[in-house]
Amino acid sequence: MPKWSNQAANAVTFAPETKRQTTEHRHRVGILGGTFNPVHNGHLVIAEQVRDKLGLERVYFMPDYQPPHVDEKSAIDYRYRVAMLCLALNQNLQFDIEMAEIERQGKSYTYDTMKMLVEAHPDTDYYFIIGADMVEYLPKWYKIDELLKLVHFVGVKREGYSLTTDYPVITVDVPEIAISSSQIRSAIQHGNSVRYLVPEPVYYFIEKEGLYRD
Repeated sequence: MPKWSNQAANAVTFAPETKRQTTEHRHRVGILGGTFNPVHNGHLVIAEQVRDKLGLERVYFMPDYQPPHVDEKSAIDYRYRVAMLCLALNQNLQFDIEMAEIERQGKSYTYDTMKMLVEAHPDTDYYFIIGADMVEYLPKWYKIDELLKLVHFVGVKREGYSLTTDYPVITVDVPEIAISSSQIRSAIQHGNSVRYLVPEPVYYFIEKEGLYRD
């Protein structure tokens, strides 16, 4: 599986393709997709809680290059976002970065990405982690019916949203942490501290690079 090297934030390295296994053993891997603009402690809590409660081997954070949604977000350059992910995930051996959508560029459709990953790793069951806001949005996802054949959706609580859906979604109860990337960006723009809302190395990176001030 493509893995981001935590040794450098300006180069992409890929691990050799895993040989297809003939045994019955299957890997259980989580995928947490998002813009991560910036990554914050809420993301880390969600990933760890889902990994632990579902017994996943690893959770890959998958930054998108360009969100495909109608309410398209404005994000800083992916190099900054990936660099912050490297800093945030560096101390957890069960976390890593999946660079497929950054590498492909263009609009990031989850169906296209997961189809590619499933074909490359047929011995892996993928658990795609989404917030309750995205659970409500599922009917609008690109090729949602086909996507449901590729992944197990995992829904986590988010304040103001319901996990009720007609689609098969595994629900995981995690501590509700009212932190959002938009809240962090707004706080920085208004000169307020975001320390302890983001991992400490990310906080210092944002300060050093002067991110989100304009």
